[in-house]
Amino acid sequence: MSKKIIFGIVGGGWRSQFYLRVVKALPEQFEISGIVVRNETKGIKIEKEWGVKTYRTINELLNASIPEFVVVAVPRDAASSITKQLVEHDIPVLSETPPAQDTNDLIELNNFIKKNNGKIQIAEQYHLQPLHAARISFVNTGKLGEISEVMISVCHEYHAISLIRKFLGVGFENATIMACEFSSKLVEPDDYILPTSEKITNSNRILAKLDFGGKVGIYNFAYEQYFSWIRSPHLLVRGSRGEIFDDHISYLKDFKNPIYLDLKRQNAGENGNLEGYYLKGILAGEEWIYKNKYVPSRLTDDEIAIASCLDKMDEYVKSGKSFYDLAEASQDHYLALMIINAYKSKETIVTEKQPWALS
Repeated sequence: MSKKIIFGIVGGGWRSQFYLRVVKALPEQFEISGIVVRNETKGIKIEKEWGVKTYRTINELLNASIPEFVVVAVPRDAASSITKQLVEHDIPVLSETPPAQDTNDLIELNNFIKKNNGKIQIAEQYHLQPLHAARISFVNTGKLGEISEVMISVCHEYHAISLIRKFLGVGFENATIMACEFSSKLVEPDDYILPTSEKITNSNRILAKLDFGGKVGIYNFAYEQYFSWIRSPHLLVRGSRGEIFDDHISYLKDFKNPIYLDLKRQNAGENGNLEGYYLKGILAGEEWIYKNKYVPSRLTDDEIAIASCLDKMDEYVKSGKSFYDLAEASQDHYLALMIINAYKSKETIVTEKQPWALS
């Protein structure tokens, strides 16, 4: 049996609860050594609810025990300084996104990590969610040919950029960005709770085109898509020999034989099945294009992705194998910031190589 992965957390907010739920569902694989929560009342509440020890400072956490790594799950304006503190203690860091506030902060953080030989990865989870992982796996088979176009209407800013670059196979190439924002009426969704009344709100959608020189990413998102029951996520990946549109795949086996497949989720516990209720994996035709390694735990797709981040961080700490490093995260956040600049200025923006892309 493999050794349990023991890690700490800085931050007691909404995002930290994803890690707490993963550990609760997979106690034989993961353990939290402690959580740094500055507010004592909040810390006591977390201890009672989750049975995890909390501390008021990083020093208190590290004096009690030395975790394999620490997850930094704090707002972006505090993430950089917390990460630096941990690096100064020679503690590997798994930082939530984004790892810093703006471009200048990203440059400073990258320089600090390089100078101090810091060990850091970023917990960008979207490409590890089962459906996206299945799509990426199919793209990597080469059956779609050369990928030239991606449209993402799934998640916001840096999350979406990370998917765009992975599907396009783009590294740190510069992009020409055009963007606009427009508003439409929508019944207001409540965040993760049942609504108590009907309210009409303005839904602000951002539409952007990122041209990487022959490879194009289209960003199309309104924040309400995370919560609304009537605003669906969509994804399109187009290659020279085929495409993925949402859950549907079409490609040419040869020039006169088209193949049509659906990505089908396979769940235990449905239609009289008594194995429990959990995701088994995703099929493309007769091929398992994705298998859930955390069966039989009952986890959401995002929690499965978080568990994958923890496993990959463990591998990184032990072997140095990177899965989503600071340079990648910095590039995604930088491009997201440039989209915001483009629609606010109403001007076309051409990005520039940043220091993390040159080292």
